[in-house]
Amino acid sequence: MSLDTLRRVALLALALAAGCTTTQKAPVIDRGATRPPPSVARPAAPAPEARPETYVVKRGDTLYSIALDNGLDYRELAEWNGITDPHVIQAGQELRLRPPETLVQVQPAAGGGPIEARPLGGDAPAGPPAAGPGQPAAPAAQPPRTTGQPPLVTTPKAVKLPWSEDNVAMLARGDAAGQPPAPAVAPKPELAKPAPVPATPAPQASPGAEDGADRVDWAWPASGRVLAGYSESTNKGVDIAGKVGDPVLASASGRVVYSGQGLRGYGKLIIIKHNNTYLSAYAHNNNLLVKEGQNVVRGQKIAEIGSTDSSKAMLHFEIRRLGKPIDPVKLLPERPS
Repeated sequence: MSLDTLRRVALLALALAAGCTTTQKAPVIDRGATRPPPSVARPAAPAPEARPETYVVKRGDTLYSIALDNGLDYRELAEWNGITDPHVIQAGQELRLRPPETLVQVQPAAGGGPIEARPLGGDAPAGPPAAGPGQPAAPAAQPPRTTGQPPLVTTPKAVKLPWSEDNVAMLARGDAAGQPPAPAVAPKPELAKPAPVPATPAPQASPGAEDGADRVDWAWPASGRVLAGYSESTNKGVDIAGKVGDPVLASASGRVVYSGQGLRGYGKLIIIKHNNTYLSAYAHNNNLLVKEGQNVVRGQKIAEIGSTDSSKAMLHFEIRRLGKPIDPVKLLPERPS
């Protein structure tokens, strides 16, 4: 066999051997599968409905009804608007529903005299008078300091040295500022720690209680059955059956902001303010047993059931949040079956 033939046979054998080997491909990694899903921003919780700043009086309004509809004490409403007679308001009159803000800027008087109060936006008090001929210049005025701040120290000047153990020892002796060594401070005696007071368990809230700063523990104001429930269009509260003279109880602790018969359709009415958010109203009473400005506690007898401005003896009960009626049953505890 010739040499060329041998070379061709060798090349063919190499080619066959290469074709028989398996080729491994590099693994493919799907990096997109390991990425965390994009975070989706949660929508912000809606802010509670705020009380408007003003209200325009409409025909048929009274100061009492405006205060009730906005969750306010009618006496505060009258004070904020300069009303001396709560029975006299006019249609078209604009009433402020929030207390006026009175801001006063307090500035020290020149020469170290008494403090001078000026309204914001007014001219600033003049500085100390210029020194006349032959008189020493007046010292520069120091900025006013509020109560509780330490006195302003201007001397001696601080000494800055690079940190080292020798410099620390030198400062302790007082050599750096030419002052006597600092006196040794005796350690304060350790005071005995008081024994831990066992934690008082938090009171259990009723099923109708709400959480938060305006949390109120509600109770049923009367024991009769419910004659009519809450309806946004026809009934602003619940009507509870009863006999003339049956007790009406405060549904929660608070302050009586109205006790009288000045709201048409409510008869003899009591309104209690529990906090800046909630009011409760008790209508159609026969006798009113509490006065305006009086503090009451939950379960206290405040009136007797009657039929004033009503065709039958019953208690009309409302809970208002920022002046807006809400369903009392959603806040009141469940009655035992």
